[in-house]
Amino acid sequence: MATHKPFRELIPPGTNFEFMGRARLWFTISLLLVGASIAMLFVNKSWRGDYMNWSTDFKGGTELIFGFHKAGTDQPVEVHPGDVRQAFGKAGYDGVEVSDFTWEEETSSGVTTASGILVRTRDFGAVPPEQQAKVADAFVETFKEIEPLKVSWSGDRLFVRSKKPVDWEAAKAFLAEHGLTLKPWSEQEAVDYATSEQGTGEVTAQLSVEGIDAQYREVLQEALGDDVDVRVVNVYGVGAKAGAQLRNDGITALFYALILVALYLVFRFDIRYVPGAIIALLHDAIMVIGVFAVTWTEVSLTTVAAILTIIGYSVNDTVVIYDRIRENVARLKDKKFQRIMNISINETLARTLLTGVTVFGCTLMMNIFGTGLVRNFAFAMNIGIVVGMYSSIFIASPLVLWTHNRFYGRRAAPATARARRSSAAAADEDE
Repeated sequence: MATHKPFRELIPPGTNFEFMGRARLWFTISLLLVGASIAMLFVNKSWRGDYMNWSTDFKGGTELIFGFHKAGTDQPVEVHPGDVRQAFGKAGYDGVEVSDFTWEEETSSGVTTASGILVRTRDFGAVPPEQQAKVADAFVETFKEIEPLKVSWSGDRLFVRSKKPVDWEAAKAFLAEHGLTLKPWSEQEAVDYATSEQGTGEVTAQLSVEGIDAQYREVLQEALGDDVDVRVVNVYGVGAKAGAQLRNDGITALFYALILVALYLVFRFDIRYVPGAIIALLHDAIMVIGVFAVTWTEVSLTTVAAILTIIGYSVNDTVVIYDRIRENVARLKDKKFQRIMNISINETLARTLLTGVTVFGCTLMMNIFGTGLVRNFAFAMNIGIVVGMYSSIFIASPLVLWTHNRFYGRRAAPATARARRSSAAAADEDE
């Protein structure tokens, strides 16, 4: 008769690792790591000028991607980031970050990988705020004859409200003196900007200057010469106020997630399970932030999405352990709560490890072979899965034990004593 080999389990039944007895050790390790993560934020602030490597989404500014080709052809030309930095330095642009960049594009031969340069700048438009004020004041002085009523900037557009029309050629020459290139008006715009409004007799004109992409392209084109065509592949800009709002919204989303998790646990279990889960989730989020701070990896909206995903994963892992604890509390009434927790963690350990390793493997492949935001998301997930498995076992569960002993254990002791006295009384009566 054929015999079948039993399925080899990752964690054999009856395994009894001692988790609860070493809770102080796990807490000490976690406190040191959390403290180091928070301290690294202040180290970055003093060393690099900011707590985290915020992306354009959060700190505001503009991201520009440039492609380089041989003049008159589609043949790509490789340009070193150092040459680009030198070009911007000579042109007087400070605080410009330059790095290599690759992307997928469709060509006649199919989808190919193209390479170029990614340029980040804190400038949101072609005209910085301090220059806008100077240009507006100078415009009022230069064009007194048109009797300007209001001159103001919005982005890269100068709005002029006056008693007489603005001459495009004169405005072009004026802006050129300030290093700005005026965009041509369409035929309809030329008519509209020369027509007085009925009733007020006032004229409104809009002077749009070449954006930051054109300015930066011109700088690179001049530096690289006529043998290279500099092409703007993509431009992405976020205002400073919008970036700060996005950052605040991301932090708010994390706290809302924690509140909802707490409410879920209260309804699913009871209040003693909540502190451990919440502190474990805060531990996970701080650890991910700490690794990003140490490695100076860019923090973007994708990173926030990854942290929210990690919170969901960690809660799921914690709830599985909590469920087993609750089942064993009802089943193993003759054992102490600490012993029940140890048994429960050992029984769910294989599931915790197998699930974690599987998800970690998937996100690791994304981290290795992905690019851009995909790699950023996967990197955060890799960290979060590891710390999530750790916190579910070594943070959330010991805190449940502490909460039970601190607030519930004292209630159980008198009840146990009363039960023993009742049993003794019943025995006396039988005698």
